[in-house]
Amino acid sequence: MKGSHALFAEAFGTFWLVFGGCGSAVLAAAFPQLGIGFTGVALAFGLTVLTMAYAAGHVSGGHFNPAVTVGLWAGGRFEARKIIPYVIAQVAGAILAAAVLFAVASGKSGWTGGLASNGFGAHSPGGYSLQAAIIVEVLLTAFFLIIIMGSTDKRAPAGFAPIAIGLGLTLIHLISIPVTNTSVNPARSTGPALFEGGIALQQLWVFWVAPIIGGVLGGVTYRSVIAPAAD
Repeated sequence: MKGSHALFAEAFGTFWLVFGGCGSAVLAAAFPQLGIGFTGVALAFGLTVLTMAYAAGHVSGGHFNPAVTVGLWAGGRFEARKIIPYVIAQVAGAILAAAVLFAVASGKSGWTGGLASNGFGAHSPGGYSLQAAIIVEVLLTAFFLIIIMGSTDKRAPAGFAPIAIGLGLTLIHLISIPVTNTSVNPARSTGPALFEGGIALQQLWVFWVAPIIGGVLGGVTYRSVIAPAAD
């Protein structure tokens, strides 16, 4: 496997995640009379990961998320030397997706400029605090890593990992859209924030720090506590 192919797969997969997930929130969540709502947005994010895990997971591992990349390294499943190139590819894919979504969304009269960015306090969909945002982002990212590592363990049933991972991300969104608009993915947060600017960009640091901490906790927990218990 050539490294460039893996990086392209990560950029392509992250593009699909951001465009599909954030696009569903921006373009379809509150569409008059036929809006898909929070449930539809949660399902859309899950479907982006499920489909890309099958489409490109065999090329790059299907991370599409800096927190997953760092978490898999902490869990002993990924080489440290590959972290930075993977993260750059993921962020590039997310920014490109946000740019395309911006071009589409701005074509509607009366569009307010939102791109489903993440936030807390005044920028939280439900008005949740910074503390609540950090707790939910750390906890849910940790569980996401545990789901990923468990479903891709060599002892797990083969071929079903993308389904478990996609449904896991759906559940994560069902829980946390009202709190932070759900990140658990620094690249997903970065693309929209760069185009929204303002408070979205000011609060972006939380959606790098908290998911990466959660990813490391999840990776270490699976490697040191769950996996040995299954031997």
